[in-house]
Amino acid sequence: MQDLIQPGIQKISIPAEPTTDYFLKDIFYENTAADYQKAMLSAIQVTEKFLENTKKPFSGISPPSLGELFGKVDFDKPLKNYRQLEEEINRLYVDHATAFHLPKYIAHLNCPVVIPALWAEVLISAINSSQDTWDQSAGGTLMERKLIDWTAEQIGYNYSADGVFTAGGSQSNLMGLLLARDNYANTHLRHNIKINGNPKEASKFRIFVSDKSHFSNQKNASLMGLGEQALVRIPTDPRFRMQVSALNHAIEKEMEFGNIPIAIVATAATTDFGNVDPLYEIGNIAHKYNLWLHVDAAYGCGLLLSDRYRHLLNGIEFSDSVTIDYHKSFFQPISSSAIIVRNKCSLDIIRHHADYLNPQEQDYEEHPAQINKTITQSTRRFDALKLWCTLRLMGREKLGSYIDKVIETTEQAAQVIESDPEFELLCHSDFSVLVFRYVPENISPEKVCDLNQKIKKTLFNSGEVLLACTKVNGKFYLKFTILNPITSMNDIREILESIRNHANKRNV
Repeated sequence: MQDLIQPGIQKISIPAEPTTDYFLKDIFYENTAADYQKAMLSAIQVTEKFLENTKKPFSGISPPSLGELFGKVDFDKPLKNYRQLEEEINRLYVDHATAFHLPKYIAHLNCPVVIPALWAEVLISAINSSQDTWDQSAGGTLMERKLIDWTAEQIGYNYSADGVFTAGGSQSNLMGLLLARDNYANTHLRHNIKINGNPKEASKFRIFVSDKSHFSNQKNASLMGLGEQALVRIPTDPRFRMQVSALNHAIEKEMEFGNIPIAIVATAATTDFGNVDPLYEIGNIAHKYNLWLHVDAAYGCGLLLSDRYRHLLNGIEFSDSVTIDYHKSFFQPISSSAIIVRNKCSLDIIRHHADYLNPQEQDYEEHPAQINKTITQSTRRFDALKLWCTLRLMGREKLGSYIDKVIETTEQAAQVIESDPEFELLCHSDFSVLVFRYVPENISPEKVCDLNQKIKKTLFNSGEVLLACTKVNGKFYLKFTILNPITSMNDIREILESIRNHANKRNV
């Protein structure tokens, strides 16, 4: 310790500076390369054991049982080494993690991930670039912009398109609606919402969505100060796709009421049914009434990869903005998403300049800054690198073959369900979702929902099969979401047999 005495001040002690090896031993820098390699090998071993030891999608552990283990964790007492860390992380997380890669995980919109993207994850987290400005990312900025241009080309946009990677589909949908609102206010009311807030006419703004659209539309309308009352829900056909005639009628009706239509949200593959709204016809209506058209293709974006099924998205090129979730249908780790806009100038609405970060006088053609295109993220991961590595090593065609496989498996599964008298298929799917229920002979109609709820619960608690559920017109249904090209028809038949067996065990 060093003693320090100043006139009028009590004698104090300053601790000697710790050695560099001790003080910086856990920081990632050139002197800790060996420690980094050792830590990464440890993480790889944990991952390998997860793959080797995990034989069913879920362990079946209950929240109270797992919660008890967390009560023993004391953050004031660090673990001694990576071996102890491995044991704790296995016990609290890995041993009970949901295994999306297994063929009998067939529940939500979670795809298995490809290895080139995992290779990229190592670089992303270690180098830790931030995608907001050129001086924080350099080549990362150009990679992201190149992927945005490529995605825009797949959609059918021209060189005027632009976009940015986002945290997920809900954020991209928010940006689409925000651009629609602000574009209308700027163009028709000469009102700058960014500066002056919502105009007095905002209470009359109307956005048209199908009654099977994603719930983020409701949340986003609220966040934008329009309220859920701004959404006009359009009925759907027997395949749960937006009815074009009903859309046209609703727009006319709202105008008769004195309200102001500003946008349409079409869905390319609904979460519950995997079906695509008639984009071409909706695009014509948007053009007829001069409305912003946003396409929520968070799930259906995978169809862009398939030469065989790409036609299902015909008309998407008429949109003004599109939501893309690469982490749903491009086999990317979470998160990897984007919003793409047909006209890059539309993004100017949300630009804000900060002198320390992206000053107004900077030449953004010379030094591009992706922060000029985002609404909620300044510091932002270089998630685009995962998609870059995937496309460069695998290519669009191979990814497209995965999409073809899951669509074909889904249609075959639909045929099997339809042909079994004890199952009831609600409808076929454009993509890879099937909604159905188990209806054994001689069961009373009022007990069908209860039976299927118990099937879902017992399968989940067993961990052997993870499927999803939903309600349609107040009735409970089971749901397959098939996003794994490894899932075979043998797996499907085994899952259906498990459903049957669990139903018979319940004695309902």
